[in-house]
Amino acid sequence: MKKNNKSVIVEIIDVSKHFKEVAVLEHVNLKLESGNIYGFIGPNGSGKTVLLKMICGFYTPSSGKILINSKNIIEEKTYPENTGALIEKPTFIPDLTGKENLMLLAKIQNKVTEKDIDKIVEIVGLDKHINNKYSTYSLGTKQKLGIAQAIMENPDLIILDEPFNGLDDASAKSIRNYLLEKKKEDKLIIISTHIKDDIALLSNKTYLFENENVILQK
Repeated sequence: MKKNNKSVIVEIIDVSKHFKEVAVLEHVNLKLESGNIYGFIGPNGSGKTVLLKMICGFYTPSSGKILINSKNIIEEKTYPENTGALIEKPTFIPDLTGKENLMLLAKIQNKVTEKDIDKIVEIVGLDKHINNKYSTYSLGTKQKLGIAQAIMENPDLIILDEPFNGLDDASAKSIRNYLLEKKKEDKLIIISTHIKDDIALLSNKTYLFENENVILQK
């Protein structure tokens, strides 16, 4: 696996997002930089996932700009480079095994080998189920496969939406340790959750999503 030490800066500038007449986020301003794990915390429906989708280029802000390394991804109609994301429920091809799904995704950019994938599978605690069909997976194993696809190419920007849902304690601990190591490698990591304990051991900066606003907690 190639090591990639490119720094990432995400700038969210006066961003608002409305769905018809409903305001989800209003005038959000954030600057997120490599070498940090940012925690987005707040109740369901508070706008965490919406902001993550805008950072990934899946949603367009109603107003404002999102810059990634000074590039306006919305204006340029592109997606952030070297990014791995797990947002909402992961979906894969049901009749393929977990391993086959990951190998298929890996062929898109050819950044990682089968050996690299096997290592990530072990880190997320999926090694016992990786050769089973995805259609047989439980909530926890689906979540592990989703995390595996997000991190297997060693991305510079890692975005994880409620990553610890359904995970056993051992796998959650292993993934936390992995993310802390990636922070040391100058990766930019964003984790959203509605459970404070999920990010208490990880994030060095935490933002609260409340009443369409985003407030720095620490």
